[in-house]
Amino acid sequence: MTLVVLNRRNLLIAGGTVLASGVLAAGTSGLLLPARAEGLAPTESMTGGANNYRKGAPIVERIGKGGFVMSGTVRRAGDGAPLAGQRIQIWAHTVEGQEHEPQSHGATLTDKDGAFRLEMPQIIPIFGQPHGHLAYDSGEFKTVFLRPIMRSAKDTSLEAHFVLQPA
Repeated sequence: MTLVVLNRRNLLIAGGTVLASGVLAAGTSGLLLPARAEGLAPTESMTGGANNYRKGAPIVERIGKGGFVMSGTVRRAGDGAPLAGQRIQIWAHTVEGQEHEPQSHGATLTDKDGAFRLEMPQIIPIFGQPHGHLAYDSGEFKTVFLRPIMRSAKDTSLEAHFVLQPA
């Protein structure tokens, strides 16, 4: 574990990277504080993210036969704390169904570290772009819709990260 004594000179020399690197910092009081992502801005909803959203999609172990992995994290705006037990809905146009069909939707919950993972069928392009849809819709925080685009239709995974602000 690294311990860094924070004073004006050390902070200026490090350019603030000490706080972003996850090390423990000791201020002039000697108090040990875990580094945090202070002022972390909330995620904005993406255009088209809510297309074909189905309120209340069931929590599932897997969507369809699987083969593709959608994963990410959910953190609180401001301090960046991981949010456990948050519901993330996922849907897409896949080899097993179109994004408006019920079998192409499912939800999962974040673990204690704010991470989520859900296996689903391979995403295929629609309107020329292979993309997924994700929604945070639990209600405790503001609803956010994401529509991340894959680099290639051959990709077998996609990550999306949420930073949420209170509702």
